Amino acid sequence: MSARDDSASGRVPRRLRLMLTAATVFFVLLLIVPRLIGAYVNWLWFGEVGYRGVWFTVLLTKLAMFAVIAVCLGGAMFLAMWLAYRSRSVFFPTARTDDPLSEYRRVVGRWPLRFGLGIAAGFGLICGLIGHSRWETVQLFLHGGSFGEQDPEFGIDIGFFVFDLPFYRLILSWLFVAVFFAFLACLATHYLFGGLRPAGRSIGLSHAARVQLAVLVGLFFVFKACAYWLDRYALLSSHRREPTFAGAGYTDINAVLPARFILLAIALICAAAVFSAVVIRDLRVPAMAAVLLLLSSIVAGGIWPLAVEQFSVRPNAADRESAYIERNIAATRQAYGIGSEMVDYRPYPGVGSRPPPEVAADATTIANLRLLDPHVLSRTFTQQQQLKNFYSFPENLDLDRYRIDGQLRDYVVAARELTPSALSGNQSHWVNRHTVYTHGDGFVAAPANRVNAAVREASGDSSASNSGYPIYAVSDIASQRAGHQVIPVQQPRIYFGEVIAQADPDYAIVGGGTEPREYDTDTTQYTYTGAGGVPIGNWFNRLAFAATYTERNILFATAIGPDSKIIFHRDPSERVELVAPWLTADNNPYPAVVDGRIVWIVDAYTAIDGYPYAARSSLEALARDDGRPLRNPAEISYVRNSVKATVDAYDGTVTLYQVDPDDPVLSAWMRAFPGTVEPAETISDDLRAHFRYPEDLFVIQREMLARYHVDDPREFFTNNAFWSVPSDPTVDANPQQPPFYVLLGDPDTAAPSFRLTSAMVGFKREFLSAYISVHSDPENYGKFSILQLPTDTLTQGPQQIQNSMISDTRVASERTLLERSNRIQYGNLLTLPIADGGVLYVEPLFTERISTAPNGSTFPQLARVLASYREPGTGGVRVGYAPTLAEALDQVFGPATGNLATPPGGSAAAPPPPGRAAVPPGEPQSSTAPPLMDEATIARLEAELEAARAALDRLEQQLDDILRPNK
Repeated sequence: MSARDDSASGRVPRRLRLMLTAATVFFVLLLIVPRLIGAYVNWLWFGEVGYRGVWFTVLLTKLAMFAVIAVCLGGAMFLAMWLAYRSRSVFFPTARTDDPLSEYRRVVGRWPLRFGLGIAAGFGLICGLIGHSRWETVQLFLHGGSFGEQDPEFGIDIGFFVFDLPFYRLILSWLFVAVFFAFLACLATHYLFGGLRPAGRSIGLSHAARVQLAVLVGLFFVFKACAYWLDRYALLSSHRREPTFAGAGYTDINAVLPARFILLAIALICAAAVFSAVVIRDLRVPAMAAVLLLLSSIVAGGIWPLAVEQFSVRPNAADRESAYIERNIAATRQAYGIGSEMVDYRPYPGVGSRPPPEVAADATTIANLRLLDPHVLSRTFTQQQQLKNFYSFPENLDLDRYRIDGQLRDYVVAARELTPSALSGNQSHWVNRHTVYTHGDGFVAAPANRVNAAVREASGDSSASNSGYPIYAVSDIASQRAGHQVIPVQQPRIYFGEVIAQADPDYAIVGGGTEPREYDTDTTQYTYTGAGGVPIGNWFNRLAFAATYTERNILFATAIGPDSKIIFHRDPSERVELVAPWLTADNNPYPAVVDGRIVWIVDAYTAIDGYPYAARSSLEALARDDGRPLRNPAEISYVRNSVKATVDAYDGTVTLYQVDPDDPVLSAWMRAFPGTVEPAETISDDLRAHFRYPEDLFVIQREMLARYHVDDPREFFTNNAFWSVPSDPTVDANPQQPPFYVLLGDPDTAAPSFRLTSAMVGFKREFLSAYISVHSDPENYGKFSILQLPTDTLTQGPQQIQNSMISDTRVASERTLLERSNRIQYGNLLTLPIADGGVLYVEPLFTERISTAPNGSTFPQLARVLASYREPGTGGVRVGYAPTLAEALDQVFGPATGNLATPPGGSAAAPPPPGRAAVPPGEPQSSTAPPLMDEATIARLEAELEAARAALDRLEQQLDDILRPNK
């Protein structure tokens, strides 16, 4: 009976209503509960790291933006619909039987408030969810300040373009959205209830419909006028002329800018004409106004600037654009920190005038010349220092420097981290993976300028020689107990790192048990005692994390005690970006021992777009030479490395340090988040000594310096004086050679200076044009030194030198032998200023035995060193090729220069082997030097090598059969 009554009355049956209500509640909970749990977990984590204020500020800003946008846009739509409904005709004419709107009109007319609020609320929620992501724009507007620099066109402080203009444009864009959708809602409501009626070829409008629609269209034109006003300022950040130059050009200033004024005036006239429709029934006036604006936009905004560009600018581009190119050069140098106050240009002949032993700086450079390539030796570190299958090192190692025994030396460094993906068998059980195998062990460093011994075997076979390997300085639990750490570390356990964070999910549950359970050594277990980690002992937190990771074991594991903690977000870069979401963290943190503790040092950038006249760059496009992804790929026109962050490898403590007090963008963020960034005075000397100039920023600045070292705008326009970044001669996949960290002798003091360096070649050529280096030493940090080579002489660049070296008779003959049983990999080709005006190229050659065994494991060793130098006078290129750097330098420069090099193992320099005497200076080697071995010797060695390899393969197969488990 009730069902029939419901059906007869048009109501939804009660049972169906209950099912719909339950389904709605279920889906709402499905959407809301995970977000509430996520918010609670974030609240716990930010409290653990001490940055809960950041979380609150960001959350409140997002909620405020969501509420304001949702209420304003939803309210505008509701107001438009409600006014249209209230002003509908009371006596609506009887609808035709075929009227498709009659049923909708009846339903909406029955519950008008519900429909109006529902549609407006849904629209407002969608807009709020979209708009709250722009919280950075609001915070910069509220806390932005002055740059102390004015733009060259309007004379306004740069802070207006960076902090204020984006906010005004954001507000204006939402006003356009509100007016547009309010117009559609008003139009639809009037159409539904008869305020708008098609009448043949015309459209009938009620008075209320005409008034309301005219007001909305008039507001649109008012906002359009405001947009034209703001577009005047946006012209200065135009990039339509790139790659020629950035910013407003002659056409923009002399044609587009006046057109913006004209269009602004026309838009206001159109707005007045449309508003006149409120009292004038004739709609032709606002229609003509709209057509006028459209035609004016085409003529003044398109045709006129195009005509000026084609007939005035293009035939005289160098002269017309000269003043604007000057603006672009000055702004780009300022925006990227490569102005005259930071860059020192020096002429450099490219040809040496004195032998290296007579130049004090060269003695330092050669003694510290790096032979170990951190991008090659990861597997060597892993094989020789792994200790356990679940430990490993990053794919790319890092370079840093330490002062040992009073001498500054650069080291290849890495942290021995836990590798969750390497856990196998019962090791990968949930209990073991998350409560037993929880941390890594130790800091490993190797001097970058020497190996344990030189490889003398012609084959370079790692099975025949235990030479060519790094000399390790290890600081771990074993060395700590033995008391002989070269680099003392108080706490060698590593709970946070790059490799650990690659696990999915990357959490560990530590502490709180009745007895130690974490793996430490084969004979000892450990219990975490650090301050890091979120308490998980209570049932509420266990439920929250069990839901977060969808893991029921968190609820029932007996390993979790009342004092247990859960450690997550273990990637150092991720932790920095979480506690400082306004920063872009470098994706390549590096470990350092600072004040006895292992910490990860993370470079962090403030980057924005909209700097007037500055060239636009992209962190994604420029800052990754090795193909790794970057967190923030947005285009930028201003960047600073204003913050250095540290993440403690044991307890995860994140500390942000201000290193650039003159960055106005960082100052704005520090006002928005007070107390989050420590002042520069709190940086310890030990920590500051490990700061290095970041590669990402250097790559961007290098790309800018390739063009913006040119002062003359006309020369800039022709591109003749531009530089290019050389292609990587050792890795075909790299379109650009990466920069290299090296220890160079200071030209004035001869003291070692840790620098990031790069060779530059001519524009789309391969000849060396400049040598860029930037200091990482505390006293000169961030200062660039650019050696400019003359344009009337040709000095071979990296690609040409690589070809010269590998085509040398000695190199080619021995390479043929090496490749029979080894994989050859060339290390970093270093370019070094030397000999008071010359350029020395040094490249290590690594070999790795080819193994045919199924489980064979081989790794690179340093086998040979190549060196090349342009000979003064003749201009010929001399090539050195030997097992040691000293011998290679003696072949290039003659006796005595090799004595400056640090010998393998740190002992006295070994004499050259028979048949490898140094070639006297002045005698070219590339074509006349005899091969290292005659054909008979090569044939004999090949036969011996084949026999040894066959025997080794048989032995490996036998071992594999013994170790293979019985099936």
